[in-house]
Amino acid sequence: MKLLENKTALITGASRGIGEAIALKFAEQGANIAFTYWSSEERAKALEEKLKAFGVQAKGYKSDAGDYAASEILAADVLKDFGGIDICVNNAGISKDNLLLRVTPEQWDDVIHANLKSVYNLTRQVIKPMMKARAGSIINLSSVVGVKGNPGQSAYAASKAGIIGFTKSIAQELGSRNVRVNAIAPGFVETDMTSYLNDSEGGGKWFEKIPMQRFGKPEEIANVALFLASDLSSYVTGQVISTCGGMN
Repeated sequence: MKLLENKTALITGASRGIGEAIALKFAEQGANIAFTYWSSEERAKALEEKLKAFGVQAKGYKSDAGDYAASEILAADVLKDFGGIDICVNNAGISKDNLLLRVTPEQWDDVIHANLKSVYNLTRQVIKPMMKARAGSIINLSSVVGVKGNPGQSAYAASKAGIIGFTKSIAQELGSRNVRVNAIAPGFVETDMTSYLNDSEGGGKWFEKIPMQRFGKPEEIANVALFLASDLSSYVTGQVISTCGGMN
């Protein structure tokens, strides 16, 4: 028996990186996958085909998770197309790093909009069917930076720390309905967003901060997400699991 047999997962920002790895892991374990993307329709279509190869239903939706009205439409479309939402992974996010004196109000708002407001938007939509079903798992992607902070990442850190507070609060609101809410706080992971760290001349300095002396792989984050999505974590809620090679 696969861990997510006959479940439906909605994953935001899944056309690449950690989101794509989670989508593939969940499909491998039997979940039907609804996912959002924003930029590349070509990548989204390619992911649909990869997911369907596991024998599950899969569909990509072009949607801005930071837009509340768009999130309402998205959730309604997914419920219509899939019949339910058992798992929600709030993964969509961006980073616009700079020292605070150089961060513009527009850059700050963009990061909060994409990273934090998106979590509110989608969570508010999916809890309705989950509460009715008295079952569900919501997984929010935070960051080790949201726990520890990091120079030059004040906006990103604020958004990811906000996700942690949101996660813990909503877990307490929904526990009596058997809806679990948890967060994953990855460290540095090999994705497009962090490639500049690996490729830069000073890339080695990042490894000095990581006890395991390497960046994580998207699949390693996906494994933690699988645990939180499945009944293996049936008594786990309101937690933040650091998946950071020992940084935190």
